[in-house]
Amino acid sequence: MIIFVFDGYLASLRVNNFAAIDFETANEQPCSVCSVGVVVVRGGEVVDTFYSLIHPEPEYYRWFCQRVHGLGPADTDQAPVFPQVWRQIAPRIEGLPLVAHNARFDEGCLKAVFRVYQMDYPDYCFHDTLTASRRCFGHTLENHQLQTVAAACGYDLKLHHHALADAEACARIALKIL
Repeated sequence: MIIFVFDGYLASLRVNNFAAIDFETANEQPCSVCSVGVVVVRGGEVVDTFYSLIHPEPEYYRWFCQRVHGLGPADTDQAPVFPQVWRQIAPRIEGLPLVAHNARFDEGCLKAVFRVYQMDYPDYCFHDTLTASRRCFGHTLENHQLQTVAAACGYDLKLHHHALADAEACARIALKIL
């Protein structure tokens, strides 16, 4: 483990090979993933990105989710179902820990959608940039939302709540503070 100072804060570099992941959901059900973004980092460098819309299950949208990410039935009616999408993601992330901003949400979505489709969950190891941000920055930030932490790490998050953009921001944060 390497200890370094980032803007006056101590942080430990433990992870330079990982996959940052972000889900958007269609409704209040964690299994209702309607898009996913993945950013694969090896040796501290982004080596692969992946984005897909997903036909959600259950397949209805709540207005508050649509308001957040802008996706709706017209976007995902013809999209592949989760198992088809995951077959493209699994080989990319094999052997890597997963990183998410508020990992509890994204890990919960992943476990829930695996259950819905009766898929064997491989017990992915998750790291949380939200928790790391609270440890690293403490009360020096107005909040620890993804866009705020990304900015503090020198990354300008555009298209917030687009799964790939959020995964990219998460990867950049992880490279700075994990």
